[in-house]
Amino acid sequence: MNSSSQNPTRPALHPDDADEYASWFRCLADGTRLLVLNAVATADRAMTVGEIVDRVGVGQSTVSHHLRVLAEERFVHMQADGTRTLVTVNADCLQALPEAAARIMGFDPA
Repeated sequence: MNSSSQNPTRPALHPDDADEYASWFRCLADGTRLLVLNAVATADRAMTVGEIVDRVGVGQSTVSHHLRVLAEERFVHMQADGTRTLVTVNADCLQALPEAAARIMGFDPA
């Protein structure tokens, strides 16, 4: 069997899933965005944008931009709280990302 043959015991990746996963990985392909996501994901509570700015060490407009991109891909949840915005990580990502990687590599995560 040559290496380009598909293994029938491994599920093929559906094109819609491939597009979705590519969008996720494009979102994560920025070092500052990963720092912002890490700050939110490792916090034991919701964080304000100002707290994220202080933790990551970049400007407020940069953090806000990256949070918007992360929220569009559903990596974080943002909720208005008066004059501030509270940010939490989407806990579903803790399961979805490893499953996506497994499916891309041809393993059934189930």
